[in-house]
Amino acid sequence: MLDAAVKALSQILSPPMRTILWRSIGLALVLVTVLAVGLQRLLSWLAENGETWAEAMLGPGFHATLNVLAWIISIAAGLGVVLGGIFLMPAITSLVASVFVDDVADHVEREHYPAELPGTALPLGVAIPEGAKTALLTILVYLIALPFVFVAGAGFIAFFIATAWLLGREYFELAAMRFRSPAEAKAMRKENAAIVFTAGLIIAAFVSIPIVNLATPLFGMAFMVHMHKRLSGPRPELIEQARRREVSAR
Repeated sequence: MLDAAVKALSQILSPPMRTILWRSIGLALVLVTVLAVGLQRLLSWLAENGETWAEAMLGPGFHATLNVLAWIISIAAGLGVVLGGIFLMPAITSLVASVFVDDVADHVEREHYPAELPGTALPLGVAIPEGAKTALLTILVYLIALPFVFVAGAGFIAFFIATAWLLGREYFELAAMRFRSPAEAKAMRKENAAIVFTAGLIIAAFVSIPIVNLATPLFGMAFMVHMHKRLSGPRPELIEQARRREVSAR
C-alpha cells in the first residue's frame, strides 16, 4: 500500500500529469471561490436582516449595539467561510476527481501496466453523479459531526475518519468502474472494505494538508488505480486482449 502511495505521489509531479494538475487546481479554486462568495453573501444577508428585525423588536435605542453586533457577526461569518472552505475541501475534490478520473487513470495504466488492456473511460453521466453524491454525502456527514468539534477535539477525529471512508470509497469505485460495472465495483469495494478504508486514511491525510490538498484528485485516483490492480490480482484475459490489440495494430 505504501509502495502504491509513493508511486502515485511521484507520478502526479511528472511532466505528463502537470497539465491535468493545473486544470484540476484551477477547477478546485473556482469551486472554492463560488462556495465562499455564496456563503459569505448569504451570511451577510442574514446578519443585516437580523439586525433590522431585532431593531424593530427592541426599538431604535439599541441601534448602535445591534450595529456593532452585526459587524462582529459579519467578521465571524467571513472566518467561518474560510474554515468551511477548508473542511469542505474533500467534497470539492470529489467533484473535481469525477471530471479528471479517466485522464489520471490513463496515465497510470500506460506507465505502470503497459502489458494490460487499459480501462474503459467512464461517461461523464456516470462519473460526475458519483462525485456529486460523494460531495453531498460528505457535507451531510460533516454537518452531523460538527457538534462534536467542541467535545475535546472528537469532531476532528470524526471528520478524519469520515473523510477516509468517503474518499476511499469514491476513488476506489471510480478506478474499479473502468473495468467493472458499477454494481461489481461496489461489491468489490465491500469485499475489501478494510483495505479500502486503510487506503482512504492515506488520502484523508493528504487532503488535510493545506495547498497540497488541491492535488488530491490526482493523488487519490492514481493511488486507487494501483490498489484496484493489486486487489484484482493477475488478469490473464486483459493481458491477452492487450497482446492481440498490439498485434492487430502492427
